[in-house]
Amino acid sequence: MPEIELRWLTEADDHLRAEIHTVVHDVVAAGGAVGYHEPPTRERINVWLDGVLKQARDNDAAFGTAQVDGVVQAVGLWRRGGTAVFQHRAEIQQVMSHPDARGLGLGRLIVQGLVDHAREAGIEIVMLGTRGNNHGAIELYESIGFREYGRMPNAIAVGNDRWDAVDMYLPLGHPEGTNLNGSKPGGLGSSPRRS
Repeated sequence: MPEIELRWLTEADDHLRAEIHTVVHDVVAAGGAVGYHEPPTRERINVWLDGVLKQARDNDAAFGTAQVDGVVQAVGLWRRGGTAVFQHRAEIQQVMSHPDARGLGLGRLIVQGLVDHAREAGIEIVMLGTRGNNHGAIELYESIGFREYGRMPNAIAVGNDRWDAVDMYLPLGHPEGTNLNGSKPGGLGSSPRRS
């Protein structure tokens, strides 16, 4: 039985960067839906990783790795919303497991870890997006409690192919005393109906 460990990174040496690059490169080369058309170069992953790890150090993100017998085989992250009114929510992004490590439950480990980490960081809502044809991922997210809140038909372009963009969310809870106004009229930013 392999030894599996979830680790949270704020720094990454060259060895870790090489392992992370291998995961991203090989997932994309196998057709993974993680935001790249072509397998990215090591330099491109280093730039991406530098930004993510800086956000993690600033408590605006978390970057998790799942290591199998000491080798990174899966990654994922959450990032806090960019403006003041969205700081209470985060988006889970680029969850991926190396093709050779599929079936070990690493996707679930990463996603559940990201949800738990976001909750501990005071995040109230986590969101994520996936391709409409990624049925296994959608089922995984639903099993953790995510619900679909929107679907934009054929909004993801891969060459000449188009796929639905599926948006999902999971509420993590609100601080005591939070007023949940939903869409009721009144308050800051309100405007009357124009009927």
